[in-house]
This record gives sequence, structure tokens and C-alpha cells, in this order.
Amino acid sequence: MGMASEFREFIARGNVVDLAVGVVIGAAFGKIVSALVDGIVMPLVGVALGGVSVSDWKYVLKPVSVDAAGQPVAEVAIAWGAFLQTAIDFLLIAFVIFLFLKAYNRVRKPADAAPAAPAEEVLLLREIRDSLRR
Repeated sequence: MGMASEFREFIARGNVVDLAVGVVIGAAFGKIVSALVDGIVMPLVGVALGGVSVSDWKYVLKPVSVDAAGQPVAEVAIAWGAFLQTAIDFLLIAFVIFLFLKAYNRVRKPADAAPAAPAEEVLLLREIRDSLRR
């Protein structure tokens, strides 16, 4: 079996195609949620907290300064607002995926099967119990 035919067989498997579709849809969904958070959620949070953009929140370790040659030296800061915004993106994406999977599993739930017959040991123990009662 040549490498080309092995690769064709590998790609033709349902799991690989499903995974590829899931990755593409997930990437698109991530962009949608990021746009939602950037464009709607975070501006509302910023207005509620005083009109400041959350992504601009930072802790400045070293402010902007000028070196001996008169050139500006950039500030050193921890951009925790951008981290907060990314964390909110992640939580929203995870929550929506959770809801989607919960609904998907509910739809896909198999019909309740008949209870399995008891094991042979259980039947023998019941026979012994019934015979001891007599």
C-alpha cells in the first residue's frame, strides 16, 4: 500500500473530517465571541466602571521616560486589562460550547434500553435464598 493511498484512507475516516470541520467552526465561533466581547460586553463594563476601556487597564512598572540622548523610552507595564478581556472571551466561549454540547447530548441520547438480565451468579444466589426460605 503506497503512501498516497494510506493518506487517502486516513483522510477518508470520519473522525479526521469531523475534527477538521470542528476546528474551522470553532475558529469562526471564537471570532464571533471575540467580536461580541470586544464590541458589546467590554464597552458596557467600561461604562459601568467609569468610562475607561478595560483593555487599556494596566499596571505601570516604569513610566515613559527620556534617555540621555533625548529619545523617549517606552513604558514597562503589565497589561492586565487585556488579559481580563481574553479571559472573559475564553469563559464565554467555554460556556456556549458547554450549552451546545449539553443540547447535543440531550438530542443524541439513546432510547432507554431494557434492563440487562441478572448475572448467573445472582440467579444462583436467588435460588439458594428461595430454597433456604422453604
